[in-house]
Amino acid sequence: MSNNNNTNCVNLSSVLQPNGGDIFSRRCIWVNGPVIVGAGPSGLAVAAGLKREEVPFIILERANCIASLWQNRTYDRLKLHLPKQFCQLPNFPFPEDFPEYPTKYQFIDYLESYATHFDLHPKFNETVQSAKYDERFGLWRIKTNSRSGLLGSVEFEYICRWLVVATGENAEKVVPEFEGLEDFGGDVLHAGDYKSGERYRGKRVLVAGCGNSGMEVSLDLCNHDASPSMVVRSSVHVLPREILGKSTFELGVTMMKWMPVWLVDKTLLVLTRLLLGNTDKYGIKRPEIGPLELKNTAGKTPVLDIGTFAKIKSGKIKIVPAIAKFGPGKVELVDGRVLEIDSVILATGYRSNVPSWLKENDLADIGIEKNPFPKRWKGEAGLYAVGFTRRGLSGASLDAMSVAHDIANSWKEETKQQIKTVAARHRRCISHF
Repeated sequence: MSNNNNTNCVNLSSVLQPNGGDIFSRRCIWVNGPVIVGAGPSGLAVAAGLKREEVPFIILERANCIASLWQNRTYDRLKLHLPKQFCQLPNFPFPEDFPEYPTKYQFIDYLESYATHFDLHPKFNETVQSAKYDERFGLWRIKTNSRSGLLGSVEFEYICRWLVVATGENAEKVVPEFEGLEDFGGDVLHAGDYKSGERYRGKRVLVAGCGNSGMEVSLDLCNHDASPSMVVRSSVHVLPREILGKSTFELGVTMMKWMPVWLVDKTLLVLTRLLLGNTDKYGIKRPEIGPLELKNTAGKTPVLDIGTFAKIKSGKIKIVPAIAKFGPGKVELVDGRVLEIDSVILATGYRSNVPSWLKENDLADIGIEKNPFPKRWKGEAGLYAVGFTRRGLSGASLDAMSVAHDIANSWKEETKQQIKTVAARHRRCISHF
């Protein structure tokens, strides 16, 4: 098979007409295999699996690079939260000289090497506008808009049997509405646009959010001599990243082989209490449900502490309750306190963008989120999803292998049937002759 992913695509039609100075093109393309939406780790892993099975495919990516979230929306100090062996993609281990917790730059290099190794070539700068299943023909119709090169704005419609959604749960920033924020007057930034605390040196910064991003941004601000106050609205589990020199995640996974989840949770919390102390004492209340059970049932990830909690205990990072409203240069909290602040960083998370383009249904409606673990990756009518089970890179890798294998089986079976049909027609023609 050719190394070009697009070899098995056929241009069915092309209509060109002028459009305000640009050439506006609509092209209909048949894909003899799946269309993968998203060139992050999940999409690349599915594509690599299909490549190994010699199944043709196309990867559509709205950004101009692979892993755009990692490349464009992460802060400079970011490292993988889990040891590298739990974050590698299928059939391609991390280099041995990489540290146990690779930096974001090392992870991006790893993904670039992965794409090169498997000869993956996404179609960049191509945004999916809609994807709809055509029940009459039993095919997916994916409409995209591409703006690049001499052609200007170009519209494509891809027609295929299988659609793989690999855009992830973090495609769009969540920016809540706060009363008075427009009157604040200071710098307001989403954590996705935060790079370093250098620009905040000496400033009073409110960090809205206490997940892994909020905790690490607060630590980075503190290390750059800023004065962060972190908003903690609800309960959250904070665990040390390592316990007795062993990854907390790895320790939990190991214990679950021999113990029920509730007992693993209880053990982890006892060890955490010994290492970190009582987090409630510092304004961080723990949920009633244990960290692993909460992750499994609600998808809420515990915070893996890399030094933030020590800064909280020392008072260098202040914990404050929920925001009531903003005013010029200040914020009022729900307990009535008013803080004078210079800047706000919204560590308020991300959400999927799938509902905006997967038309007339979504991942829940057609079965992917209804299917019990471990088959949440498979929906109906040739629809698949990778990276939506809230199990991190390791879970996405497992799902990617399952998806690639499942599609390959269907593709090979259909190809066999097509060959048999053509052969039968050929025999009939010969007999008539």
